[in-house]
This record gives sequence, structure tokens and C-alpha cells, in this order.
Amino acid sequence: MVAKATALFDSLGVGHVIHCGDVGGEAVFDELVGREVTFVWGNTDVPTRGLLAYIESVGLMAPSEIPTRLELDGKRFAVFHGHERGFPAALDSLEVDYILHGHTHLRRDERIGPRRIINPGALHRAAVRTVATLDTATDELRFHEIRS
Repeated sequence: MVAKATALFDSLGVGHVIHCGDVGGEAVFDELVGREVTFVWGNTDVPTRGLLAYIESVGLMAPSEIPTRLELDGKRFAVFHGHERGFPAALDSLEVDYILHGHTHLRRDERIGPRRIINPGALHRAAVRTVATLDTATDELRFHEIRS
């Protein structure tokens, strides 16, 4: 499923991939190698010493803070998995343009004040498997179903 999602991203010219957690392990990281990637740990991820060494060896960066913050095309992002203690309060208070999260395995597109809250859905343990793309220039969000 991850290979299908990354192939879709490649076909659409996606410039930066953000994974909202429950990465699952080396096989998923292998699909992300060679791309601009930001990810967060999910509640099912176990960042062992070996996994951290592997991530570093393939040129990816493990998250160092919650939320992981980044700026793309002048837009400010905060990335959570969604299980973190401070997540609910962040929805109302963070000074960012976008809050991205996973955890529920359900896609979401909601505005809370000036923030747009997005959950791209999930590729595993979901009735409908989805990823999302966001055009930061136009604010256009599209959900894409990934079929097995």
C-alpha cells in the first residue's frame, strides 16, 4: 500500500511527504527514501536504537519534538500523531496554518479558527484507505483512495 501511495505522490509531483505516525518499520521508511520527508511517531511505533540507526543510515530524520514543526512555501505546519496529551488543546491554540494528524485512521478536513486541521486517513486498519495531497499555494486539499 505504501508503494502505491508513493507512486501516486511521484506521479503528482509531490514535493514533501508528511507521515502522521504509525509508520510501522523499515519497509515503510524504505519507500520514503529519496524524498523530502517529515514524520512523527505514532502510538504503535517503537523507536528502538536499531530503528533510529536505520533511519539515520538512509538519510531520514527522526522527530525530536512534539509537535514536529515545519514551514513549507511560507505556511506553518504542526504535525502530531493525535494521541499525544497536548493534542486537543493545540487544536485551539497553536499559531500555525495547518495541524496534521493521524491516529483515528479517518480522514478529516476542518477549520478551527485560523487553523486547518487535516487527517489524511490511513493505509492500514481503515475501511477506506486514503492519503491526502495539499497544494500550499491554493490551499486545495485532495483525498486519494489507495486500493489494494
